[in-house]
Amino acid sequence: MTVQTVFKSEKEFEEFKTWTVGVLRDETSKDVCVTFTKKDGTNRDMFCTLVESRIPTDKHPKTETTSTDSGSALRVFDTEKQEWRSFRWDSVTKVGFNL
Repeated sequence: MTVQTVFKSEKEFEEFKTWTVGVLRDETSKDVCVTFTKKDGTNRDMFCTLVESRIPTDKHPKTETTSTDSGSALRVFDTEKQEWRSFRWDSVTKVGFNL
């Protein structure tokens, strides 16, 4: 499966990734929804966060050095499933949120 990107350059794609992580870490952003295409070709809307205060204490990462960004994927806390999940950057089709 080939995923088309709307980004004209790698720099633009990197800026999008930085912006998205910023939104996910922003205390004022609520109901952040990342829409992406799963490996099986279906679309998924995932409400997620990286705001520590919105993650149950028992679900906090065990170490401070745990990275949420592997480069090709981002690990986030799914606020509906109450578990850590990840999505591949190249599969994201939309990011939405409320302020």
